Amino acid sequence: MDINSTLLGQSVAFALFAWFCLKFVWPLITEIIEERQTTIADGLAAADKGSRALEEAEKERTVIVTEARGQARDIVDQATGRATSIVDEARVAAEAERERILASAQAEVEQEVSRAREELRGQVASIAVAGAEKIIAKEIDAASHKELLDNLAAQI
Repeated sequence: MDINSTLLGQSVAFALFAWFCLKFVWPLITEIIEERQTTIADGLAAADKGSRALEEAEKERTVIVTEARGQARDIVDQATGRATSIVDEARVAAEAERERILASAQAEVEQEVSRAREELRGQVASIAVAGAEKIIAKEIDAASHKELLDNLAAQI
């Protein structure tokens, strides 16, 4: 065989092979490559979208946490104010109760003092009457009068 015919045969075979590849194989490969590029682009877009969503969620979280802290501070302030008002109300009520108890005790002491004075007056009057009866019953003598008065003074 001649080198020219071999070279021509190989060239024709190569041309047929190239045509076959371009006609049937190359479109499949380009389709797979384009599909892969589309998938990668979609993945990158989704990742970008996800990172933007993450940033927005982080901003929203910061706002929510700030609001929650503010609400918690308000609740604590309200609770502190309510506790203070309850303590003040209890203090006022206790003061009023103390004043009422003191007034009641003072009135009771005054009644007891008055009752004791009345009782003492009655006893002094009966002792005075008894002493007067004894003085009148005995003869009028200065020494005996002095002795009776001393006895009365001792009894009082």
